[in-house]
Amino acid sequence: MIPEAARFWVFVAVSLVVFIGLLRFVTRQRVVRPRLKVVLVLAAVVVVGGMVFAKFGNNAGLPWWIYYTVPALATLLLPPAVLGLSGRELAWYLALALLSSPAIHVAFSLLLDWHEYMPFISVPSLRDLLAGANG
Repeated sequence: MIPEAARFWVFVAVSLVVFIGLLRFVTRQRVVRPRLKVVLVLAAVVVVGGMVFAKFGNNAGLPWWIYYTVPALATLLLPPAVLGLSGRELAWYLALALLSSPAIHVAFSLLLDWHEYMPFISVPSLRDLLAGANG
């Protein structure tokens, strides 16, 4: 069994890879793509900074609307501002950014029975689903 603290860093690592991929995908049609260093720093601030802020905010007893809203605003506002996203890029970015966290949560919940990424969205594990189907 992986300790909860280690799970958090697995969530961060997976989220970071997904977010970097998302930024690279959104800007794929540019003649001059954003420098990798800019993408990596932006992803570190948004993902690592946001997730650490949310974790500490939750543990410190801050209201949920602070520790969820601040990282959400960073996710929604920083990349379009820093990368100067066009209208088409912005539409792709917003759609994928809004879908990526629930998708990560569903994957971890189904495959590993880890539910703490977005605990307010109930997703059973595959093991539970299969046990219910056989029961």
